[in-house]
Amino acid sequence: MKFIYNLLIIFTVSFFYSQTLKAETYFLDFKFILDQSSAGKKANQILKSELEKGIKSLKDRENKLQKEEKEIIQQKKVLSAEEYKKKINSLRSKVSSLQKDRQTILNKIAAKRNKARSTLLKSLNPIVKDYMAKKNIKIVLDKKSILLADEALDITKDIMQELNKNLKTINLN
Repeated sequence: MKFIYNLLIIFTVSFFYSQTLKAETYFLDFKFILDQSSAGKKANQILKSELEKGIKSLKDRENKLQKEEKEIIQQKKVLSAEEYKKKINSLRSKVSSLQKDRQTILNKIAAKRNKARSTLLKSLNPIVKDYMAKKNIKIVLDKKSILLADEALDITKDIMQELNKNLKTINLN
């Protein structure tokens, strides 16, 4: 009789323990929220257009430099050695300036992207904390850290709805 009583207690405790763990651990897809939330989409569009505009201006400058290079090569026989060297050095400095500008544009876009991500994360943390308190959730994991999970434990859409209500745009400047 004592054995059955102990066995019943063990099964009851393990059942409630497993139910407690199941009910307290959820996950969300942070990358999806970054890309698909209204603020994230707007920020991505702005960053993409800035990058495209910067690349277009760099391509225009690059094409001009290539034309200039062809002209210098064609004039090589006509120009004196000193004049040719001056033009080549000038071209090299322009190419170097172009490369620096390209790196500056890329760094600027990367900094803005990091700032947008940080702003989104700062806005997301209180929303997730509030959601956790309401739903009695103990742990929320990022989806990329999970190998397999039941889709019923995914709270991404709920969190994204709250984020879209609270954060319409991200200031990138």
